[in-house]
Amino acid sequence: MTKLLENAFNQASKLPEIEQNVIGRWLLDEIKADKKWEKLFAESEDVLEQLAQEALMEHEKGNTKDLDINKL
Repeated sequence: MTKLLENAFNQASKLPEIEQNVIGRWLLDEIKADKKWEKLFAESEDVLEQLAQEALMEHEKGNTKDLDINKL
């Protein structure tokens, strides 16, 4: 465990039980969400590569426009 995480846990352990549970639930949900996104990105790697190739071909054909951030 890193010193930063250990320090965070030490500080959290001083909080009331209900606040500790809120932090614990939040942390577990974040870990679960990260694993879900990692899995989804891994499963979509081929699709993303295909979309990137299509975008590059469209750009090479001159079918794209420069992004004007002032129009966003």
